[in-house]
Amino acid sequence: MTSTLFDPNLVDTGQEAPDPHPCDLQAEREYQLIPSIICAMCCLFGIIYCFFGYRCFKAVMFLCGLMFGSIIIFLLCYKERVLDIELSVEASAGIGLGIGILCGLVTMLVRSVGLFMIGLVLGLLLATVTLVLMEQFYHPHTIWVPVGLLIGVGMLFAVLTLQWQKLFTIISTAVFGGAIITLTVDYFIELLLLAQYVYERLKITPSMPICWYSWAILGIWPLISILGIIVQWKLTAEGFSHTEVIISKRQKRVQLMRIRQKEAKNRRRTAQAEGTYRRKPYPVKRYAGDILSPSYIQSIRDRQTGTSMSSLNTNIHTIVDLDYDCGSTVPLTATTPVATA
Repeated sequence: MTSTLFDPNLVDTGQEAPDPHPCDLQAEREYQLIPSIICAMCCLFGIIYCFFGYRCFKAVMFLCGLMFGSIIIFLLCYKERVLDIELSVEASAGIGLGIGILCGLVTMLVRSVGLFMIGLVLGLLLATVTLVLMEQFYHPHTIWVPVGLLIGVGMLFAVLTLQWQKLFTIISTAVFGGAIITLTVDYFIELLLLAQYVYERLKITPSMPICWYSWAILGIWPLISILGIIVQWKLTAEGFSHTEVIISKRQKRVQLMRIRQKEAKNRRRTAQAEGTYRRKPYPVKRYAGDILSPSYIQSIRDRQTGTSMSSLNTNIHTIVDLDYDCGSTVPLTATTPVATA
């Protein structure tokens, strides 16, 4: 016969072992080189985006289009079968990156589309925070709750950004930059546990409650966002307008054309003034007796003959020339006495 040893740990007492508290779990932090470098670069990018977002207006619009296009196309290609072919992660990432670049160019070149995307990013971030806070009081049981909240809040802030462009662009860039910085801090402290929790809220899957230091990391986000809004409004974005950036080249061309037109007009006026001054003589004053009637001259010719006529003509021409040049008031009816034989 064989005997068995009694092990009290193997006895089923009918009570389930209590789940350990998430704060008591010691996560094994094994950092890899490439993800750490990417997170460090994202942290630097988030700082620039948060404090200099409005100053880099075109870059912000391009990155918004690149991000949305890349993420959506990547999820569609990776989760769904394309032409009955299951694509790998690398192929899906390549296709998503290519289409994302095209979307980024569209949002950069078309200002209204870029502003719409900037406002949409702000609305999606605020809706995500609302879902995280709502989970502490109410757990939605249908996927339409997060979907409707994301679409509604996103469209609302997209329209508001089109109306008040500078204000909501500053707010959106500061909030998005703060979110990136918060994610990088979450990676280096708890290996993206907070990001995983937020992702589960979007999928409405049940999950364990997060620890207190996860809430502390989440509290970094509003502080950095408010600081970024103040810095941009008072320092980096003061006296700067995105409309001047977009039409700066056009303005330079228009101003250059106007300067050239003004110079051409000035040259024409100067040439006309100089030519007019050279062609027009100094005006001579004329009097009533300066013009002789033809009948008067003919009567004088009829009365004079021979040498007396030639001398008379000479005297008359002399008097007329003197009167024309010097403005004399000598009466022109005076004649020299004719000698009679």
